[in-house]
Amino acid sequence: MQIYFAPLEGITGYIYRNAYEDYFGGIDRYYSPFVVTRDGGIMKNKEKNDILPERNSRISLVPQLLSSHAESFCRAAGQMEALGYQEVNLNLGCPSGTVVSKGRGAGFLGRMDDLQRFLEYIFERCTCRISIKTRIGMESPEEFGHILEIFNQYPVSMLVIHPRTRNEFYKGKPHMEVFDYAYGHSKNPLCYNGDILSVQDCQMISERYPALPAIMIGRGLIARPGFTGNGERKQAFAEKETVQKFVERLLADYRAVMSGDIHALFKMKEIWLYMAPHFTNYERYLKKIKKTNKLAEYQKTVADLFEKEELFSYNS
Repeated sequence: MQIYFAPLEGITGYIYRNAYEDYFGGIDRYYSPFVVTRDGGIMKNKEKNDILPERNSRISLVPQLLSSHAESFCRAAGQMEALGYQEVNLNLGCPSGTVVSKGRGAGFLGRMDDLQRFLEYIFERCTCRISIKTRIGMESPEEFGHILEIFNQYPVSMLVIHPRTRNEFYKGKPHMEVFDYAYGHSKNPLCYNGDILSVQDCQMISERYPALPAIMIGRGLIARPGFTGNGERKQAFAEKETVQKFVERLLADYRAVMSGDIHALFKMKEIWLYMAPHFTNYERYLKKIKKTNKLAEYQKTVADLFEKEELFSYNS
């Protein structure tokens, strides 16, 4: 079963992806934070810089597109092909209010007739492979049966399902019974995404769905980098020293491309919101990290955390 790294806006850009690959590896495919398609000028410079092949040469990257306009999607897909990418991923999963209000991301699932026309258009005209990352509906899990019927009409290269509705965001438990249904009825390859936070979670998915080709993990890998192991060593393997070198590398790389340490610190603060709870007695360290705007103070706080606290086992 392959492991895909889910995109997280603001965190999993090319700097994070390359550092993760160097220190942990074990990821078969990374997905980029979404690129918003536009009628004129498909990508902003920030988005293009993130997916440039020369900045992702050592990893397998799939650009993710956020769109509700079929012609714009096809133009963007063509632009990705011109850069050398053979697959793009359609984002039908983002639950953000600003995205949904424009009928994009999970908001597209509330307009099924429009979505079907959109899919008909792009699968007729795009020459690259198209995968889809989706939620199971807007309001109710019962919506998914109709959604899957539509997906089954098209050659989706990989259907990544996060079994929550848009309105649930990340609350409550995933509706595993809905993924059970997809596992038995999808005509396209499936990938499971949602609340995979430990080795045991990976094993549970593998045992429940033995023919599943892939799982996608996002927040779990950011919180516990390396917990899935790498290609040669499948068990959790990330020692505390490796994690420390990883976060030091991230800070150095962010500082190298950002104007002013404050911007690099902001990036690191986002990451520590996920990572810190997996250390013993983390609260006071996280409080200091969140409050400081001084590089030296941040570095001392992080050094003290690694020196004085322990990283919880990744196996539970």
